[in-house]
Amino acid sequence: MTRSVRRTRRMVQLAGAGAAALMALSACSSSSDPKDTSGSSDKSSSGSPKLSGTVTVFAAASLKESFTTLGKEFEQAHPGTKVSFNFGGSDTLAASITSGAPADVFAAASPKTMKIVTDRQDAVGTPATFVRNQLEIATLPGNPGKVASLKDLTKSGLKVVLCDKTVPCGAAAQKALDAASLKLTPVSYEEDVKSALNKVVLKEADAAVVYKTDVKAAGGKVEGVEFPESAQAVNDYPIALLKNSGSTAAAKAFIELVRSAEGQKVLSGAGFLKP
Repeated sequence: MTRSVRRTRRMVQLAGAGAAALMALSACSSSSDPKDTSGSSDKSSSGSPKLSGTVTVFAAASLKESFTTLGKEFEQAHPGTKVSFNFGGSDTLAASITSGAPADVFAAASPKTMKIVTDRQDAVGTPATFVRNQLEIATLPGNPGKVASLKDLTKSGLKVVLCDKTVPCGAAAQKALDAASLKLTPVSYEEDVKSALNKVVLKEADAAVVYKTDVKAAGGKVEGVEFPESAQAVNDYPIALLKNSGSTAAAKAFIELVRSAEGQKVLSGAGFLKP
């Protein structure tokens, strides 16, 4: 075999080895291509874990409208998730949680009712105050009872409804009455603020002491009357992740939404005060 033939064969072998190396390198590069989506179904486009499952939120009745809005926003932002709400009197919700009711998040209308849960160590970490709320008198449209002050609620023949004293709105109302040195005997004590407001909406009562947010949510069904003593009974609203949460990541994300600028915008629009 001549020297030129051997040189040609050697060059062919080297070319083949080089091509094989390039193919192997290409295969490795392809497998690590960031555009490859195989095996990443649990990640979002930002690289954070994709959220899924149901977040069960126990929340004060006065949060119904704003939290329902935020729940829908959360589901749209995180396909595959669902936010389920249980709205009611904070004391009743707290009792349910400490009795073992399955829930992921608790949003109470007062630190006192949140303390029922934290004292039993059913919350994770320290609850955060995310909004505040102030009382207002709800009257029938047109205010036929001519209610202009808290004292006017003591008029003879006027049917007034209050929240039960164990509920934050009822405790706040009593605090306002004490600040004004007034005694008031309502026709009924209701289990939560929505029930108290509904008595006026249904014309079963002439007035009710509720939150400003509830008067606003009712629209033209009631008329609101502000009173200065309400400044003595402003309620802080704390929110907390619950220890036995079955959807911890999603629950934390919902709490983050509530406390975010977007969440605060929704809550402020509903009439809540900033924390």
